[in-house]
Amino acid sequence: RKGLALRYGRTMQCIAGIHYNFSLPEALWPLLRDAEGSSESDRDYQSSAYIALIRNFRRYSWLLMYLFGASPALDKGFLRGRPHQLEELDGETLFLPYATSLRMSDLGYQSNAQAGLTPCYNNLDSYTDSLRKAVGTPYPPYVEIGTHVDGEWVQLNTNILQIENEYYSNIRPKRVTYTGERPIQALTSRGVQYVEVRCLDINPFLPVGIDLTEARFLDAFLLFCALEESPQLDNGECSQCTSNFLTVVKEGRRPGLELHRDGQPITLKAWATELIGRIGQLADLLDRAHGGDEHAKALEEQQAKVDDASLTPSAQVLARMTEHDENFVQFSLRQSRIHAETFREQPLPAERQQAYETLARDSLAEQSRLEQQEVGDFDLFVGAYQASILAISN
Repeated sequence: RKGLALRYGRTMQCIAGIHYNFSLPEALWPLLRDAEGSSESDRDYQSSAYIALIRNFRRYSWLLMYLFGASPALDKGFLRGRPHQLEELDGETLFLPYATSLRMSDLGYQSNAQAGLTPCYNNLDSYTDSLRKAVGTPYPPYVEIGTHVDGEWVQLNTNILQIENEYYSNIRPKRVTYTGERPIQALTSRGVQYVEVRCLDINPFLPVGIDLTEARFLDAFLLFCALEESPQLDNGECSQCTSNFLTVVKEGRRPGLELHRDGQPITLKAWATELIGRIGQLADLLDRAHGGDEHAKALEEQQAKVDDASLTPSAQVLARMTEHDENFVQFSLRQSRIHAETFREQPLPAERQQAYETLARDSLAEQSRLEQQEVGDFDLFVGAYQASILAISN
């Protein structure tokens, strides 16, 4: 983590969000491939389908920011004197009145070094090629710092990315890696296994930051992205997707807000209502598979937010701060204490507590054993790790 702290600052690393992993059953992909009459192998068809899901996610992820964005304000100290266009809510708090997720704006976890890095999601090869280039291309400000300061490692290399997982994106194609294997190697050799959604804010009104209602909507939304037709993205549509997303994170609750679809203006409310209606067909299928109507209810709850922006988490954050006459830090501490008390009132059963304590002891013992077996120094390890990216480039 030292290299990340040096590149982006410790304050930036305090930003937290939810990563939501999603996959479809492995047995489904061959059935879909046969139904489409595709000549691709099972592995290649599955990878292509997940990349197509990601393209649709880029088209529609602005909806998630409207519905679940929960960071319309921040403490003044976070910016540390950086220029901004935020407004003052009080003496200690900055905000934008219609923002949904400042965390996902250019004020959040971003990197100037990565500004020109836009991996293409039209196929897996172009995506991995973009990342491979980034982990092998020096970035002058990082070169100036160097890899060592006073004989100590401060970053693994001086390239745009130290490792692939340093790339900031709203969603990633993923594959579980073997010990010592790089993410690019796993994707290249075995294809995409699941996607990782990375743009979701922690909801400060929920004890664990997310609830089943949100998860059920996400499942229906991502299933929609997977099954909906997903044409290739050209440069114009890529820019439009990015613009729509950034517009919603900064002013998604603005009355009458317009986005752009196929180059034409459309109100957020009209487009969101249309999308939720189409996603509803998948929610109905999920309810038929699981029994009950929980997915349909989850969609109804999201439609209510579209109809009334005051019901969104971002609006609720500002409303509660105003109601209690508190700044951002005071609001955050009050919610944290509420959630802490919730968990204290629900202690783990004794047998489960004991099981976790045993797992913790065993884990620490295993860590100690592995550390005692380690041979060689860190310099050699880093050298071998860096060389591995060259091996899969050739």
